[in-house]
Amino acid sequence: MTLEAAPYFLGLALSAFSLSGLLSGPLFGHWSDRTGTTKKIILFANLFEIVGNFMYFMGYSKWLLLSSRLVAGIGAGAGSSIFGLLTRSTSPEDRATVFAAVMACRQAGLLIGPAFNIFLRLCDFQLGPFVVNKFTSPGLFMCLLWILLQLAVMFMYWDLPPLERVKANGTSISHNREEESEQVEEEEENDEEKPLMGSQEVAGSYGSVVASNPTSNHNSEVSNATLNHISPPLSPEPTESHESSSPFKNFSISREFLREEVVVLLAAQFITLFNQTALETMVTPMTQKYFGYRELENSVMYCLCGVEVIAGFLFVRWLSNRVAERVVLAIGLIICNISGVWCLIFLANPIGGFPWQLTEFIIGVFLQVLGLPFVAVAQVSLFSKVTAEKTQGFSQGVRRSVGGLATILGPLWAGGLTENMYIMMGVMMALLAILTLMLAFSYDRLVAPTTEVHEEEPENCGQPADT
Repeated sequence: MTLEAAPYFLGLALSAFSLSGLLSGPLFGHWSDRTGTTKKIILFANLFEIVGNFMYFMGYSKWLLLSSRLVAGIGAGAGSSIFGLLTRSTSPEDRATVFAAVMACRQAGLLIGPAFNIFLRLCDFQLGPFVVNKFTSPGLFMCLLWILLQLAVMFMYWDLPPLERVKANGTSISHNREEESEQVEEEEENDEEKPLMGSQEVAGSYGSVVASNPTSNHNSEVSNATLNHISPPLSPEPTESHESSSPFKNFSISREFLREEVVVLLAAQFITLFNQTALETMVTPMTQKYFGYRELENSVMYCLCGVEVIAGFLFVRWLSNRVAERVVLAIGLIICNISGVWCLIFLANPIGGFPWQLTEFIIGVFLQVLGLPFVAVAQVSLFSKVTAEKTQGFSQGVRRSVGGLATILGPLWAGGLTENMYIMMGVMMALLAILTLMLAFSYDRLVAPTTEVHEEEPENCGQPADT
């Protein structure tokens, strides 16, 4: 309003961030799959976040604000590299718990972030040529946070070695140790059979120089080579074989993503994020219309939602150790369907007085936030298992791009139908019903594929698996 922008311009600014992240995610993921590194990608992506948030802080025109969201969204694409790293560095059994912890931090940040407006709205001072007020202070605050993160990544983070390489090194270490022990036993047996004075000692006179035994030199060289081999570096080696550095050699997009189980998981990603962002867009106008909420009240509400979602992710982290991911996904969809029906009945046209309307609103928001951790953790964990591990960065980028498309369309859909709540929530409920049917028909396929482990033959550990 202060920049004389049309009402639709807010939707454009919100969608701009998701649009650039949608495009940059697969590129960052492809980069991480090619190089096997993540630190450089994070440092590079954070520069876009720092510049984009500083542009938002400057904010002297609506077009600068739109550009700032586009620039900052490019940095968000590094999330695909991070999820690819987590997939390569964790075992399938522990992956859901790790993803639950990481996504709890991310989702808590998304929901708790607006709570910082409790003190940012009080800012009103001059910083050089820039005005710091409740509209520009979030940009400055986020810019400082990204700078702190940049320093933390630079000095406190290093790339983890891929789990396959750790297993291969462990197998080769045990194999070499067995060979070394067998060689020592053979040497001891040979030493017992040898005479006290060798032929060279008899032939050589006192004070003469006797040539060293080439066999003992060879054994010492083998021992040194073995010792050097069983002390691998902790960080990934920069130079690898040509095959391991080309994970896309036999990669096919249609073969990878046009499979039943992958389509179901991508649909779960799209529909849940579409409904979530649509409801988030609807919440603020609804609280203003029925309850008279302003910045403070809405910030407190988001803070409470953040507490709930953190508790939900912690519960899913515990639950994922006891049941399969597809069971967690089914539980989440059941909760989302209950939430959709409740919102369609009670929030599309609230009935009763203020206490009843507030109660209906609280229950609807509670159910919506409750189902989110179940679906989010289950679908990302299953997706990492049904897609190729060597191209996880790119695959996670595609998954996040599908989610980015949902976060673009969700606010646009809800923003244009705030006066037609039955149509808006009816379509959202229909999407949930379609997803539930897809899950029911494809339930048996939502499991990790059974593959042969390379540990049977240690010499083949460096060869890529067929996809």
